[in-house]
Amino acid sequence: MSSNTTASDDASSRLTTLEETLDQVFLLIMGIMVLLMQCGFAFLEAGSVRSKNTSNILIKNLLDSFLAGISYWTIGFAFAYGDGNTFIGWHYWSSSDLAESQLAYFFFQFVFAATAATIVSGALAERCEFVAYLIYSFFITAFIYPVVTHWAWFSGGWLVIGQDYEIGGENVTINYHDFAGSGVVHCVGGSAAFFGALFLGPRIGRFHKETGTVINIRGHSVPFAALGGFILIFGFMAFNGGSQLTISHPGDGAAISLAIVNTVISGSTAAWTSLIIHKIGIKGKHWSLLNTLNGALAGMVAICAGCNVIRPWGATVVGAIAGISFNITSWLMIKMKIDDPVDAVAVHFGGGAWGVIAVAFLRYDTGILMHWDRQSGLVLAWQLVGLAAITAWSGGICLIIFAVMKVIGILRVTEEMELKGLDIPKHNEPAYPLESYGHGYLEKIITILEDGQLSHVNQGYLNGGFGKATGPYESPEVKMMGHNEVRMVLALDQPFTVQSNGWLQQERGNPIGDVIERTNL
Repeated sequence: MSSNTTASDDASSRLTTLEETLDQVFLLIMGIMVLLMQCGFAFLEAGSVRSKNTSNILIKNLLDSFLAGISYWTIGFAFAYGDGNTFIGWHYWSSSDLAESQLAYFFFQFVFAATAATIVSGALAERCEFVAYLIYSFFITAFIYPVVTHWAWFSGGWLVIGQDYEIGGENVTINYHDFAGSGVVHCVGGSAAFFGALFLGPRIGRFHKETGTVINIRGHSVPFAALGGFILIFGFMAFNGGSQLTISHPGDGAAISLAIVNTVISGSTAAWTSLIIHKIGIKGKHWSLLNTLNGALAGMVAICAGCNVIRPWGATVVGAIAGISFNITSWLMIKMKIDDPVDAVAVHFGGGAWGVIAVAFLRYDTGILMHWDRQSGLVLAWQLVGLAAITAWSGGICLIIFAVMKVIGILRVTEEMELKGLDIPKHNEPAYPLESYGHGYLEKIITILEDGQLSHVNQGYLNGGFGKATGPYESPEVKMMGHNEVRMVLALDQPFTVQSNGWLQQERGNPIGDVIERTNL
């Protein structure tokens, strides 16, 4: 009898250990997938800015994770999940006294903190001082975001505790529900992005007061932006599905499946809504790739809050309204003359705010559309209270931070630096250095004329000293030292003729094979 009891206890212990291990591995895998979203943000933001600022935006996206890795580990996690009061925690500084079995949980929460911070960099792209970026990113990951997570996700937080109400003769606890962070992550990042862009001011040339014209300053690579969007869509599956936090308990698999399916449906519906809005003329009359992509991301942001408690049909409603919310918020930002190069505020705050509210209407057990009663009304009230508190906290502190940085003159780069680009003066690493392009041979480029006939042009470096040079590629620096000055700019006010070899000849100048056009925008 004793041996049977021992064997049973041993089997039970092994099963418990296996469940704990499965949960830890689940969090690590989901966390790694969420961390990949940093790559998505990097490509999306890099493609949305001009080539002269690519290295600058990439290093910011890179450092979002590394800065959070220090700030969130040292103090952020303690504020978020340390024992304390209903407002803030104060244990686990630098993971001290944190059990090794909880390190997977720390890692998963860390990647969420990094995500909240990286939302802001895109809205402030192309004109924000690097020091200012370091300051606001530190405060978001070390203090602003952790306090919000303590309210909404820690068992002792005031939004989790909620309040007891007597409904139908029974005591019912009503609290704030935000499963994967529509408010906790995205509204925090969206609020910070709004006030950052507000105090930073628009990019030079974006808005013209005299004519009221709004100039669409295009990014340099739509493929990069699209690739980043695809990576973010992939990451959102882990972002929402992983928020279940466990996989070993009964019902975990079904909950994770529901969250992921709802994420796909909401994103898909929002993408189509945004595509149609742009096509019918509200924001243009084209099938816009970037608008569709941002609409899809807004739909996935919106479903975060209720992806575990909303039926798939409800996810279509969330996505459709998220697409509308995204486009309206983007339009309002332009009307307020607040420049957001990647529409971060519209995607994350516009989508996130609606997602928080949508829970109260579409939650299948207590939603207003299913149960028009006092309890559903109280659920709506708590969702609004949570949204207001999160927005006031994150927006208020960011308002102070950005205002102070603007007053002391460390928020925005100089006008000259903004016009020329940040890559070279800030990092000495242009993303596309001119000397890295081309070779030492003349190329014939085939073109199709309007009448359907084929033509060709010769292209390559050319000056009076080596007009038909062949052989190893020589860099522009070598050419400058070993030959006459390379003529690179065509003076359009001087007459020119086409020579028999296909090159342009100016009256006072050498033949040219390459023309570089530079603009200030």
